[in-house]
Amino acid sequence: MVFDLDMIKNVYAVMAERIEAARKVTGKPLTLSEKILYAHLDEGKATQAFERGRSYVDFRPDRVAMQDATAQMALLQFMQAGKDKVAVPSTVHCDHLIQAKVGADKDLQTAISNNKEVYDFLSSVSNKYGIGFWKPGAGIIHQVVLENYAFPGGMMIGTDSHTVNAGGLGMVAIGVGGADAVDVMAGMPWELKFPKLIGVKLTGKLSGWASAKDVILKVAGILTVKGGTGCIVEYFGEGANNISCTGKGTICNMGAEIGATTSIFGYDEKMAAYLRGTKRAEVADEADKIKQYLTGDPEVYSNPDKYFDQVIEINLSELEPHINGPFTPDLAHPLSKFAEAVKKNDWPQELEVGLIGSCTNSSYEDITRAASVAQQALDKKLKVKAEFTVTPGSEQVRYTVERDGYLNVFEKIGGVVLANACGPCIGQWARHNADKGRKNSIMTSFNRNFAKRNDGNPNTHGFVASPEITTAFAIAGDLGFNPITDFLTNENGEKVKLEEPKGIDFPPQGFDVEDNGYQAPAEDGSHVEVIVKPDSERLQLLTPFEPWNGKDFKGLRLLIKAKGKCTTDHISMAGPWLRYRGHLDNISNNMLIGAVNYFNGETNAVKNQITNSYEPVPDTARAYKAEGFPTIVVGDENYGEGSSREHAAMEPRHMGVLVVLVKSFARIHETNLKKQGMLALTFDDTADYEKIREDDIIDVIGLTEFAENKPLTIRLRHADGTVDEFPANHSYNSNQIEWFKAGSALNLIKKLNA
Repeated sequence: MVFDLDMIKNVYAVMAERIEAARKVTGKPLTLSEKILYAHLDEGKATQAFERGRSYVDFRPDRVAMQDATAQMALLQFMQAGKDKVAVPSTVHCDHLIQAKVGADKDLQTAISNNKEVYDFLSSVSNKYGIGFWKPGAGIIHQVVLENYAFPGGMMIGTDSHTVNAGGLGMVAIGVGGADAVDVMAGMPWELKFPKLIGVKLTGKLSGWASAKDVILKVAGILTVKGGTGCIVEYFGEGANNISCTGKGTICNMGAEIGATTSIFGYDEKMAAYLRGTKRAEVADEADKIKQYLTGDPEVYSNPDKYFDQVIEINLSELEPHINGPFTPDLAHPLSKFAEAVKKNDWPQELEVGLIGSCTNSSYEDITRAASVAQQALDKKLKVKAEFTVTPGSEQVRYTVERDGYLNVFEKIGGVVLANACGPCIGQWARHNADKGRKNSIMTSFNRNFAKRNDGNPNTHGFVASPEITTAFAIAGDLGFNPITDFLTNENGEKVKLEEPKGIDFPPQGFDVEDNGYQAPAEDGSHVEVIVKPDSERLQLLTPFEPWNGKDFKGLRLLIKAKGKCTTDHISMAGPWLRYRGHLDNISNNMLIGAVNYFNGETNAVKNQITNSYEPVPDTARAYKAEGFPTIVVGDENYGEGSSREHAAMEPRHMGVLVVLVKSFARIHETNLKKQGMLALTFDDTADYEKIREDDIIDVIGLTEFAENKPLTIRLRHADGTVDEFPANHSYNSNQIEWFKAGSALNLIKKLNA
């Protein structure tokens, strides 16, 4: 089945003339990223060249995708936008609310029962507004998008940071907050600062134990978790053409871990084969007609230093498998040096669980490569030392790999096949041996490994690797093991060695599925009623945020001064809190409970200036709000790193926080704060972070003259009577200042649609 073929044809019909117009105004050859961006301008054909990293630009994405945890808030907002139907093709995917506990069938049925109210809401609101609905068990959003919706040269946004996975099929696919999705679904242009460009030239060809996952693990080590911020990472070269389409998706998926706006590969034979293999030959035929526009210009790739802001070169023939972690996805270790790092840092050497799958690595190729290693455990009479789980990416992949016998191989070595859902990757894991105080090690083929990310235990050392490396380590149960060089002792006391994995890009008998889990929306949704019970603990209709009162902010109380890494997981945790993603007041009880307080080094313990005692962050925020005291949050570098979840912006807004002042922001979170009418500021001098004291009263001066590129002033009134002042910067443009004045971007949309 081909979705939205007419839309794809329409995109391709204007692509050539728009790209030629862009070449004319820029006066230079174009990267693929620039071609797609300029081809999706709100104005149509380009009339000016945009400055990378500076120009705010309005775009018209082709489609929107939402996962169930973020779709709740996005669609609750869309219901206020005054529209009868979404303006672009949009989908909802039920993948986040299924907890991994026993196994696929039982876990899925438990989720359907426990989340019935939420699923019914998402199904009905999708039906009403013309949105495609993928039922629980259908698969993980990004794998389903790659199999069904992604197309070369397209542009999409999605309410999940790993939307970037679709770059593996040549799309500019960008993770956003729900408010951005509302803009596009309501027919409004979508704004983005024109990205800088990082080029990654790949030469050679992967072999042996090295895989596509190792490319991005190495890149993460080079660029770090914020090295890609504000950039599109574009991969090119002969090496890129040698990587499968799903392998490309893996690389693009983890681009979210370096802060990249998105990552992308040019259209090639591997993509065409994947389109045809997933029953989308019509899309491949259309792409073939304009294939010269679906990759960067030859001049760009022959002289990349001239056209990219930064260039990295990796020889795939020399690339070694990598293992990244713990606690951050950019701590990269070549396999040959990993055992040494384990010993040097005193990380728990016993591997307790190996987990493969997730949106990052759950393709047919991934499963077959991992299964080839698992089969060796059976053939060589090895006992698997660690627990082992498998998460298929979609029902189509699951059905096909089961048909072809691969799931049976995993089960024979003691593996547990989980539901086609995010599961342990996002903390939806009822781990039976997760003693929160015990140090332990796990290895996954996932993408993120922040503290407490997978099982809620801050002492779990999470390491990220490819599915085949993870499988090999699960067999050994020892982080000191190197599958390339080391031997294992089997049941007969014999020394045996694992051989390099073998994988298959496509199933020889083709993909198959009995029920892919898709529900098409009603042609006319006007008769569909969307019910939200007033007393529901899971869903809550939204009340618009108050507009700005036209005055400077005076008398702000410091809610928390966060120290060190403060991701969206720290601001609004997932795991058990996912059940409240549709209820703003209830989920606000997790606000900033994972952030480390600068003044005492503890989490969820901040000074309440009213009682002069240390109390939980949400309780303190509610106390200030009840007394009419607005608050401010202060943070460190790359504040808001990680997931796209806009709850990390909506919760503080709901709880009375007016300002977030940090050393630097992660891109999506900064935009989310702006969309919700918050004031997102950065220190002009990061040393001023140290001036903020625990019991300060804080003013923000200059808001009555709020304008682009004009700093504001922070005034600290200390308890000892002294005063400090310093400038704070912002990146608001004129449109975003209007969001602030209106109280939120949604308030402005409602006003325009009234």
